[in-house]
Amino acid sequence: MVLTTASVPDRDKVAYWNDAVSRTLVPMTVTPRGDGPFDGRIATERLGCLQVSTVEADAKRVSRSPAQIAGSSEALVAVGVQVSGTAVLVQDGRRAEVGEGDLVVYDTTRPYSFDYPRRFSTHVFQLPRRALGVPNDEIRQVTGRAIGTGDGFGSMLLPFLGSLASFSAGGCPPAVANRLAGNVVDLFATLIAERAHPDGAEEEARSHLVLRVLDHINRHLGDPDLSPERIAQAHRISVRYLHRLFEREGTTVGRLIRQRRLEECGRELARRGRTAPTVSAVAQRWGFVNPAHFSRAFRAAYGVSPREWRSLRTAQDTP
Repeated sequence: MVLTTASVPDRDKVAYWNDAVSRTLVPMTVTPRGDGPFDGRIATERLGCLQVSTVEADAKRVSRSPAQIAGSSEALVAVGVQVSGTAVLVQDGRRAEVGEGDLVVYDTTRPYSFDYPRRFSTHVFQLPRRALGVPNDEIRQVTGRAIGTGDGFGSMLLPFLGSLASFSAGGCPPAVANRLAGNVVDLFATLIAERAHPDGAEEEARSHLVLRVLDHINRHLGDPDLSPERIAQAHRISVRYLHRLFEREGTTVGRLIRQRRLEECGRELARRGRTAPTVSAVAQRWGFVNPAHFSRAFRAAYGVSPREWRSLRTAQDTP
């Protein structure tokens, strides 16, 4: 989709451009800096969950207010690549001077402004914040800062983003487009992690988060609705990021929940007492709704049925 002021009457150009960028990107207010007729062009493509836009326009100021944010339905994170001209980005109390080739990250759920002192061109990559799979506090550490592309991960990312902006997704099969978009999202997540933890603290932050998730799982084992979606929501991270955390641990969240439930069931079934609970009651107490499913999972893990396990364990404890 391409929108341009070229055929719009001069008196309507500014209003047209405000509407064009607000519909294509996010609602915002555009104020031209010059006195003459305003000229602007925006070209946009969709690539899975990723929207890629190229904006060329005269000098202007762009701002996004709390009222405009309140009227938006989806939380988006944007990565801008300054192709030509310069810009000044202000967000989260920080001011970034953006030169040609620089990257900027900004969050559309918080107010920001861009000042373009002369004609410019920029690529804008927008994606849902939930797809990024990065904690909000890490995103906040990166916004309002210019990321140079002379070194670090940015130096590898810049040429790729330039090629991606000129790539036509029209003839791309949906499966390929979604896969490519997923790879781009992972690259953006890596860029944010690198900038949010430049001193190597990223691994420590991951470890703390894993420990918090493990504690949450242990405290909610009896809840049959305990799931990766619920856990991610409780920790304000995406399900994708949660799964990525546990890939590094060599397991999956679902497998870990099942393992911990089986361990607690095995421990309780082995406990001696005058009034031992039924196998079904033990299974339900630790989150297993279906007794048949519990028996199959228990036998797969321990090689015997829950009743056989109880008999063997209590027999071992008898003098």
